[in-house]
Amino acid sequence: MGLRFQNQVCVVTGGTQGIGWVMAQALAAEGATVFACGFSQGSLDKAEVERATLPTASQIHLSRCDVTDRVAYEAWLDAIWLGNGRIDLLIHNAAFVRWADVTEMSIEEAQRTMRVGYDGLVIGTKFVLPKMQAAGYGHIVNIGSVAGRAFVGGASAAYAATKAAIDAYTQILHAELANSPVNATIVRLGTVAGTDFFRKHVSNERMPPFTQFLPALTPDRVATAVLQAVVKKQQILTLPRYLELLTFVYNLSPRFARWLAQMGGENRKDYARLD
Repeated sequence: MGLRFQNQVCVVTGGTQGIGWVMAQALAAEGATVFACGFSQGSLDKAEVERATLPTASQIHLSRCDVTDRVAYEAWLDAIWLGNGRIDLLIHNAAFVRWADVTEMSIEEAQRTMRVGYDGLVIGTKFVLPKMQAAGYGHIVNIGSVAGRAFVGGASAAYAATKAAIDAYTQILHAELANSPVNATIVRLGTVAGTDFFRKHVSNERMPPFTQFLPALTPDRVATAVLQAVVKKQQILTLPRYLELLTFVYNLSPRFARWLAQMGGENRKDYARLD
């Protein structure tokens, strides 16, 4: 099988750690030239060390960029466009994460959650979309969450609201791109184990208890599915698929869905581990 992203220029925000970094590596392995950015200098330094050991090192370019800084973010994207003459794929994966109750989370933290997740998406989309439409090709992938679809508790209100906004924005974008050569995908993720999301930001106690009995995603599985969705021009990707049932149940009866999510007692699963 040939390299599915051969000669394509792909951009990944939030791409120096977690699933973003895994997606960047997967795209490079499929032949793409990848430009990934992150906000954390520590994560960037760690990714640079790992990048140097990869056979695709020359295809991956890492930068530090704050997607809420419109001037800096647009300048980074513009340099990529001018240097390559194209951007085939934009994956918006950047996120600011702190899960806490509304009374415990500062206004500044709640606002930054939306600024990084939603405002960053809008800035990136507004920059690349006209260029993609003029070129006659392109794909935008936005990383959402089931937390933005079924509100059963656990997630911070700011995080859930941001993911809901990302979902709604992308679905309207689908309608607007119906007769366009450009495509968009919303990715609705469940629990992705073995990432800094749980090591640094979210305790297992905040996860709905019933999730401890369900298999968690791995970053590799997410990357494989996202790349496949791009190839198939798939508008909606829900991982794992059983989460579609949870969303369906929630839409029928939010109270029952919340009760179901709390079944199982104390959540003892270590989501920071892959096993």
